[in-house]
Parts: sequence; C-alpha cells; structure tokens
Amino acid sequence: MTTFPKDFLWSASTAATQIEGGWNADGKGESIWDTLVHDGTGKIAHGENADISIDFYHRWREDVALMKQMGLKAYRFSISWARVLPEGIGKVNEAGIRFYQDFCDELLKNGIQPLVTLYHWDLPTALYRQGGWKNPVSPDWFAEYAEVVSKALAGRVGYWLTFNEVDSVIRHPFTTAGIIPSRVPEDKMLETCYQALHHQLVASAMVVKDCHEIIPGSKVGCMLTKLTTYARTCAPDDELATQAKNLENLFYADVHVWGEYPRLILKMFERKGIHVEMLPEDAATLKAGCVDFVSCSYYMTMTESVDPNAERTPGNTVLGVKNPYLPSTDWGWQIDPKGLRYSLIELYDRYRKPLMVVENGMGAKDVVEADGSIHDPYRVEYFRQHISEMGKAIDEGVEMWGYTTWAPIDLISASTNQMSKRYGFIYVDQDDMGNGTLARSRKDSFYWYKKVIASNGEDLD
Repeated sequence: MTTFPKDFLWSASTAATQIEGGWNADGKGESIWDTLVHDGTGKIAHGENADISIDFYHRWREDVALMKQMGLKAYRFSISWARVLPEGIGKVNEAGIRFYQDFCDELLKNGIQPLVTLYHWDLPTALYRQGGWKNPVSPDWFAEYAEVVSKALAGRVGYWLTFNEVDSVIRHPFTTAGIIPSRVPEDKMLETCYQALHHQLVASAMVVKDCHEIIPGSKVGCMLTKLTTYARTCAPDDELATQAKNLENLFYADVHVWGEYPRLILKMFERKGIHVEMLPEDAATLKAGCVDFVSCSYYMTMTESVDPNAERTPGNTVLGVKNPYLPSTDWGWQIDPKGLRYSLIELYDRYRKPLMVVENGMGAKDVVEADGSIHDPYRVEYFRQHISEMGKAIDEGVEMWGYTTWAPIDLISASTNQMSKRYGFIYVDQDDMGNGTLARSRKDSFYWYKKVIASNGEDLD
C-alpha cells in the first residue's frame, strides 16, 4: 500500500468563469467569456453562460464550509483578471481585491491552502480589443496584473500557477489567447497562435521571477494538458507520428522548466515556415523565470495512427484514435487510470521537478433520487483507480506535492457548456438551460473523498 507524503495536498479545482458568476458585480470588467455571449462573437451551447455560472461569487462561504466538511487540504481556483483590473491594466478594482483576500482568509481559517491560477482563459475584453495575446506588449500587461494580485495575496498564498493548460492556444485560440480564427488568414493561423504562445511563455517567466521577489519562498509552477498518446500499432510510421505528437505536447513544459525552446521545435517552425518574433531580451527572461514545479491536467489518453480510416474519439478539446482496450465516458473520453501512472513517471523522469496533478475527473450524468440522495459509484470508481495508479507512481520514486480533482462542485463544462456534464462531489441544482435553485447537496462521492483525505490515501474502499 502506498504511503502518501504526510503533507500531501488533497485538493480540488475550479475556474473563475465556470463558477463565479457576478459577471459585472462590484466593479468587475468584462472578459472574453462575457464577450462570447454579449456581443455575438460566439454562442454558448444551451442556455448557460458566465453571467451567473453557479453563483459562487455570492455563495462562497457556503461552498467553503462544504469543502471543509470534505476535508480538503488545498483548493485550486483562478483569479478573474477583469475582476481585479476591469480594463486589464491601470485602475485596480478594490472590491475585487477584497473578494479574493476575504476568500483566501476563509480558506485558511478552515485549514485549506489556496493554490492560485493567475490565468484560466479569461482575458479582459479591453485587452482582447487591443489584440489580446498577439500584442507584443501583452507580457507587460500580465506582469502588471500578477504584481497586483501577488502583493494583495502575499502571506495568504504560497502556491501559484501562471497559465492554465498553456498548450491550449493551438486547440482553442479564442478562449486561450483572444484570437478569432475567422479574422486570421488561414495560412497564418498557426504562426499567429505560436506568436501568442511565445508572449505567454515570456509573461510566465516574468511573473515567476517577480513572484519569487514579492513573496519569498513562494512556489510557482506551470501547467500542461497531459495528452499522453500511444501508438495505435507498432508500425514504424505510427510510432513516428506518435513520437511527434508527444514531443509537441511536452514542449510547452520544456520551455517553462529549462528556460529555452527545444531545438526540435525550432526546427519544426523552420520546416513549416512559422516565424515567431522573439525580442533579444526574451532568451534571458525565459532563463531567469524557470518554474519550481510542474503540474498537469489528466483526463484521458489517446492513440495515434497514420491510417486515415482509423476511428477517432473526442477527449479534452482534442480528437485521438480510439483505443479498443479502454472504456469511455458518456462524452466519449477514454478512461485510462494506468495512463496517469505512465504520464507521471514520464514527466518526473524528464523534468526532475516535483509534480502536482491539478485536474483529474470525469463528466457524468447524475440522478437525484426521490429522497434527495445522489449515488455516483462510477465517479468513486474512476477516482479510486486513478489515485491507486498515482500511488504506484509515487512508489516508483515520483515526487508529488498534491492531487487535485476536477472539481469539488458541479460547474459549467468548458468543453460543452453543460451543467448536465457533472464533475463535482457537490451537486448544484441547475440544468443546461440555467434553470434551478442553485442549491448544493452532497453526492456519495463527497463522503468517499472525505474518507480518502482523512486516511491520507490509505482507505480507497
């Protein structure tokens, strides 16, 4: 049986846009998630949007009390940039700052360590209208915002992530970087995305250095969408296609950890005619801002094949070739607990840095029984298997600081914009059209995770 570290951070995770609501409350500015709905830039499926979400902004004390009951040791959440700086830069919204200070104080009072993500896909609309992350000034915008937040939360927050799933700009450029594909020439789309990514990588390095100076002893990490891919067959062409896919996935963390671009990626840019403008000082900035730890989201694995007829299945905003040896969720995401162990060993061997899993979970349809109970054995089994495999990785020598489920409470799914795709241990009374009381209730999995935490991972039954 695995003995988890005594100070292991059993945690759960959310994002501001998916839970907070209060989109214009108390001086908050508009973010691109609001813009999606309000100016017709895009439409959100069903009736859900970020206007109300699950109204965490007004119910957070109730939700923290439930987190305490569950026994969480840490809670990962993101700061809404526009709640702190309504225009993205310039005037600070003191009400927004107080909200996050009060919230962190409440967490700490209840024995829960805050783990803050500075950017979880919610660029202020005012900055989006100035080019978003395509703008070469964007690293300075982010550094200004991060300085305001880190100074406000110094003494309250010791663990920080700069960017959520920094690799996602290639998959969904608007929510990640404020890039609208229809407004970019098709032959320049990849180059535009990689340019925005470069600005984010530079911004991250700037903030790592600044945070270390503002909060001595703080730990600042990066976050990767861990998209582990297996070869569909042992045919050499399938293996080569798989290798290329895995190297591309890892390169984002490579830059954060080593402070430089891998040569293979620079050669890929050259082959594809992609020119990324890099300032002379960027190389030194990247080297000076290497992260303290590596974190990842992990939901599923994929396979890859050069066969154009290979059946593909969806995953975390990606498509991969279906693995016939794995079951799938109701939304087609393949369930691979052993892939988590594989991924953790790979990451630790590559980077030799402490790891955190900061998202892991499954979307599922829950049924509320006549007596109000919610039986979700499928969720318990999913987490039981993944935690068990994580423990085996620790037994093999992987250094881990914490494990964070997605999510403690039902929220609006970012991939489908549904409430019916439920992830939480806590049920929220709201349907896909935004109807419901928003009342919270505990699922069976709530009590199971409470037992896991109380036993420090020893009791998974």
